[in-house]
Amino acid sequence: MSKIKGDHRDHLRYDAYALHHAQHGDSELIPAATVVVLRDGDDGIETLMLRKNSKIAFGGMWVFPGGKIDNDDEVLDAHGEPDELATAAAAAVREAAEEASLSLDPAGLVWFAYWVPPPVMPIRFATFFFAARHDEPTSEVLIDDGEITEHEWMRPVDAMARRDGGEIELAPPTWMTLHRLSGFTTIADALVELEAEDPPFYETHMARTDDGPVALWTGDAGYESSDPSIEGPRHRLTLIEDGYVFADTR
Repeated sequence: MSKIKGDHRDHLRYDAYALHHAQHGDSELIPAATVVVLRDGDDGIETLMLRKNSKIAFGGMWVFPGGKIDNDDEVLDAHGEPDELATAAAAAVREAAEEASLSLDPAGLVWFAYWVPPPVMPIRFATFFFAARHDEPTSEVLIDDGEITEHEWMRPVDAMARRDGGEIELAPPTWMTLHRLSGFTTIADALVELEAEDPPFYETHMARTDDGPVALWTGDAGYESSDPSIEGPRHRLTLIEDGYVFADTR
């Protein structure tokens, strides 16, 4: 494996993941849910970001409220069968309450994406992504200073800029979500458009290149073989140290 010039945290993290995968194989997929909590700020949409404790999964990264789906989250449909989407929404609401002391209505959640991490990841959360409006502007965000160590309302463009500046860390699904939200000026516009779309399914493949790790998705010429050098359409995110680069030429 060739050495990348100017190795940084994304490169080193990928190498550690690849080594773990070589030693232990694929990890089990864990059902999970997350909710992107939004509010209208003076300068545009803001989203609640939480910083994970450095000693747990995604340690040190800034994320949206969320976590694995528990048995107690299960919701049954009218026929008494498990309702997967409603169960995921219930889990997202519970996690928002546990991690940030926010009360959300599961009926107000908009499902807009589903993410499956690459096999190289040592812990893999197959995650439903929801968006929700923060309807209680006077309610205070409270964290436990245990699993979550910091919180902040950020504009999507500011969060991405802070990542580029080395101030914060973002996982690819978080960055891609922020990138999507950066195109909206109001929550109303965002929720209407997200709800009108079919939620995309992102099953990520990863590869290492001279520019840094690359996340590949369906539609990219190199997706099936996990070979980013193959010529053709692009649907990928390159994790360059001073600026993630998203390409979608499908």
